[in-house]
Amino acid sequence: MNHTHIDGLDTPLPRLIVGLWGITGGTMWGNQEETDSVHAIQSAIDHGMYAFDTAEGYGDGYSEEVLGKALADIPRQSVVILSKASPENLSAENLIASCEASLKRLGSDYIDVYQLHWPNADIPVAETVAGLEKLKTQGKIRCYGVSNFGPEDLEELYAADARPVTDQLSYSLMFRAIELEILPVLRAHGTGVIAYSALLHGILTGKYRTLDDIPEGRTRTRHFSSDRPGTRHGTPGHEKTTAAVLENIRVICDDAGVSMREAALQWILSQDGVTAALVGVRNEHQAAENARLFDANIPTAVLEKLSKASRPLKEEMGPHADMWTIGARIRQGPSDQSRLRRTSDS
Repeated sequence: MNHTHIDGLDTPLPRLIVGLWGITGGTMWGNQEETDSVHAIQSAIDHGMYAFDTAEGYGDGYSEEVLGKALADIPRQSVVILSKASPENLSAENLIASCEASLKRLGSDYIDVYQLHWPNADIPVAETVAGLEKLKTQGKIRCYGVSNFGPEDLEELYAADARPVTDQLSYSLMFRAIELEILPVLRAHGTGVIAYSALLHGILTGKYRTLDDIPEGRTRTRHFSSDRPGTRHGTPGHEKTTAAVLENIRVICDDAGVSMREAALQWILSQDGVTAALVGVRNEHQAAENARLFDANIPTAVLEKLSKASRPLKEEMGPHADMWTIGARIRQGPSDQSRLRRTSDS
């Protein structure tokens, strides 16, 4: 379960990828010292976690810059870099320029997996794919993937003869929307899933006993009431079910003698179609702690109990795969609109 292979990459991909959104700090993540970030990245490599996911949109390129500094004295072929282009930059010309800017910040000649951060319905998919293929031909990227692409987005992508290796999506025990309609499409086309927010911004680590213990910046998803600061979904949320499911997960893990963090990540990696999961790292201690997750061995019976425990939240929140809003950033297709209305009103 520790590594997998991606078409186009010579280096095996660790199934736990270090996510570098959190090192940008800010309201959601809290203050972050750059030296801590650099040491965390280098420590992750020392512990065998040598794949890193970043984006030009994380801190307006700052995340890429920090990763570049951390990797300055490390052989390029010994690490795997994943980055993302922002949706406003998906024309062929802008995509190529964005990639080149990312390469400069990263201090690298190539990006292993270059992803489209969000779809953009205003730019023809064929044009975007042409830009991606040109970048591959130029050797600036090894392969490409997408992120936050729903069924309608994927249909257009595949119709343009695109060959994305992965779709990076929000997926966790507490948010299983992609299972309803996106995962079947991806499986049918051989596109893997990279799960982000696999620990739901730290909520699935077990360190928060109640929903009110969770820091303000991390309660912006549709799990929570729109009365909470920073939300933009405008719905009552799903707090009662979220609290109940979180407590049930805690009890199952306590009874089994395993940590919630280990159980949540192993559950994700055991799901059919999942290539890898992202885990955040902000200091050397977290890097070492995350590396130990490679050796976790959660019994199948426990994973099945976790699936059953989280099913009520999956059913209540429905198929819409955007955790933050019920808008059209992830296009589910017209058949889903009535269900979306029902889940947003529940």
